[in-house]
Amino acid sequence: MSSRPEPPQRPSVRVTVAQLQVSDDHTANRQVVEDAFRTAARARADLLVLPEYASGFDPRGVGVEHAEPLDGPFVAMLRARAAATGVAVLAGTTLPADGDDPRAVNAVVGVDAAGDVVGVYRKVHLYDAFGQHESERLAPGPADAAPLVMDVGGLRFGVLTCYDLRFPESARRLVDAGAQVLVVPAAWAAGELKAVHWRTLAIARAIENTAAVVAVGQAGRAVTGRSLVVAPDGVVGLEMDTEPQVRTVDVDGAALLRVREQNPSLANRRYAVVPVV
Repeated sequence: MSSRPEPPQRPSVRVTVAQLQVSDDHTANRQVVEDAFRTAARARADLLVLPEYASGFDPRGVGVEHAEPLDGPFVAMLRARAAATGVAVLAGTTLPADGDDPRAVNAVVGVDAAGDVVGVYRKVHLYDAFGQHESERLAPGPADAAPLVMDVGGLRFGVLTCYDLRFPESARRLVDAGAQVLVVPAAWAAGELKAVHWRTLAIARAIENTAAVVAVGQAGRAVTGRSLVVAPDGVVGLEMDTEPQVRTVDVDGAALLRVREQNPSLANRRYAVVPVV
């Protein structure tokens, strides 16, 4: 864990959104991610956000065959490229489950600009919906685990993953932990109304939490793509189509504070979020 002091907040934090097409070839995927780091570094980004399952993906389902430990080649590459470029990263990956559990874990790893792993979020809500049964291949993360909130440029980025977007209490728990920007790496399944749900839910999470939302989807077969960045007032500032692409945006911390002053809904609420364990 990094012990470096939190940097002063700058007027904005530059975020590179990498809507990647991911295959089951882990070596090839690492090359694609390295290319995204180079793009982020050229743009002088502070943070690179990769989609869910950026280390390896199969649209038929991801399981233990794609799992790598935290000291494996994918996270080692993230750490090396972050240290070399000075760009922090939030990246979806797949880890082995603990103990004798034969399943894997859907996770997001946070690495700071010095190359240190600052935290890991293990996906709580598994996609047992719309005919899918993710829990057959993946073990859920503990609902009462500490939220992953990472400081970048004085803004606090909180992490949830894909299906978590449908559960507003997940986002609210991150905001309670200090998150000002909600980051959602995803491989959002394609299908009827799925793109509508993805966009609507991302905007809703922004408005109800007066938080910016950086929702980064995979591109390719059986997934939706359509990454978007939403301001805390619900205005969509960046929206992609279904093709692989890498774009960079500035997240305005001062504007976020103004929205929270004008709309103090967080201060006005009367219910707390309590994990069900």
